Amino acid sequence: MEENSKSDQQYGVQPVQLTGKSRFCFNCGPEVECFTKCCHGMEIILAPYDILRLKKRLGLTSPEFLLNYTIPKQHEESSLPLVLLKMGDDEEKTCSFLTEKGCSVYEDRPSICRYYPIGLATLKSQPDPEKEAAEERFFFQILEEHCLGHNEKKEWTVDEWRRDQGADKDDEMNEDWQAAFLSRTVPDKERGETQRQTLFYMTCYDLDTFRRFVLESSFLQKFDVDDETVEKIREDEDELLRFAMRYMKYVMMMEETMKPKGGVVEEWREKKAAENEPKS
Repeated sequence: MEENSKSDQQYGVQPVQLTGKSRFCFNCGPEVECFTKCCHGMEIILAPYDILRLKKRLGLTSPEFLLNYTIPKQHEESSLPLVLLKMGDDEEKTCSFLTEKGCSVYEDRPSICRYYPIGLATLKSQPDPEKEAAEERFFFQILEEHCLGHNEKKEWTVDEWRRDQGADKDDEMNEDWQAAFLSRTVPDKERGETQRQTLFYMTCYDLDTFRRFVLESSFLQKFDVDDETVEKIREDEDELLRFAMRYMKYVMMMEETMKPKGGVVEEWREKKAAENEPKS
């Protein structure tokens, strides 16, 4: 059994890459003495699917949720925007969703909370410059001094834990978002705010605004989108997020996921050439 014992390990992220078959002991609930201690003073990064579920749970639009429950941050390496869950103003920085009975949005809690004490990471390696970089996903374990759940005897594999916590769909829906932070085509951090960064924020976090952008602007005149997909975008927010990720990858030049209609690219190039002509 691959197991980290609190008696012989340092606290924090353990420097061992885990697979789905790696085993660990953990349990959490009201019967564990430290229950809800981890719901204070945390920096919780919200993934796109986290925001979709939480804003639906609270009956809010995505702009309302972002305004009232999040704070913005910039990813250091890529300069892409991140969204953090806003903590309380009290001394302990208590999570906004914590009650005396536990998490009030437990079924729709963020992926980071869902995975704990396991973390998910993706590495991108390119040993051969002539070949496309390969992405490697792995898991790791987190040990924290306040957490007594590691002393429990309940044993899991990483895959069993993910299934039990309902993390499978989170991974599916957030996969492209995670990949964007490893992409070589993201905006240069030295250039500051760019149109692509703004579009990244909208497609990943502000889905209600993105839907209006698609349905109420000239978007459908510029891109070839079939009627069935348009209807799904109107009615199904999971499908809306999937489409938003397609457009995000196109905007970030990660993949040719969108097909511009005839003449659109040429028109854009002519416009850019005109803008760059020297003024007389």
